[in-house]
Amino acid sequence: MPSAAKLIKKQDYCDKLFELLEREPITLIVNVDNVGSSQLQNIRHALRGKATLLLGKNTLMRTALRKRYDETGEEGLMRLAHVLRGNLGFIFCKAEVIPEIRSVIAQNILPAVPKVGMEAPCDVILPAGPCGLDPRQTPLFQALNIGTKIVKGTIDVTQKYNLIKKGTECSASVVELLQKLDMKPFQFGVTLQMVYQDGHVYNARFLDITDTKLTNKFLDAAENVTAIGREIGVPTESSIPVMFNETFKNIAALCVDIDFDFPELEPGRQYLKENKQHTQFPKIDDAILFQ
Repeated sequence: MPSAAKLIKKQDYCDKLFELLEREPITLIVNVDNVGSSQLQNIRHALRGKATLLLGKNTLMRTALRKRYDETGEEGLMRLAHVLRGNLGFIFCKAEVIPEIRSVIAQNILPAVPKVGMEAPCDVILPAGPCGLDPRQTPLFQALNIGTKIVKGTIDVTQKYNLIKKGTECSASVVELLQKLDMKPFQFGVTLQMVYQDGHVYNARFLDITDTKLTNKFLDAAENVTAIGREIGVPTESSIPVMFNETFKNIAALCVDIDFDFPELEPGRQYLKENKQHTQFPKIDDAILFQ
């Protein structure tokens, strides 16, 4: 049975979690796999006064959220509890400081030697050539079937060798060799995975969407609707101005050809007079016709 001190500590943690969830409008859900305590301390220090980093055991966080849901009936708390899988933590903040938080996280990514049994996030290649180890370390290479030779009292690797393939587990012999070579092929840091806001959880990649990107997407979609409407002969709000424009161009071209005039055609006729030296029929700009 937990002691009174542990129960008080858990209750204090739950109270802090609830207070931050209710006070801050945005909660960033981050993964802290293989992140050292010094990295976390640096991030906390950099975010002091701007955001709050809170870590804890998943079981405790899920239990606290479910208990709070029973008290308040807020569906968002259950959505948040369902995504707590893995080594996760929370960063509570306001929207305007998210770019700074992401910058701080990026600055605190450090190289590291893999651990035994760890799944490799990338390939690790041992290049050919001198590695700086003395001949006494030859058994390490032989255990991994790496071809070597002794040159000037040091071990030379005869050809490059793929020590670790992405997605495979790091063996003890590979980890020992990397430590001897002082190679730190992996980079570990806090990674932003999800965002909790207004009772909903969504992928962190949506933070990269800007107003400019949204506007461009909307304009592209409007152009596609216009093109489809014209192709199948169905008028739409976006295609009607284009249809009128094309129709007026055809009328203007016909009237110029038969020497018929009307007031709206005068800007275009004047443009043709000024450019009569062209051997080919000049393109009339839309802006000129609709002045």
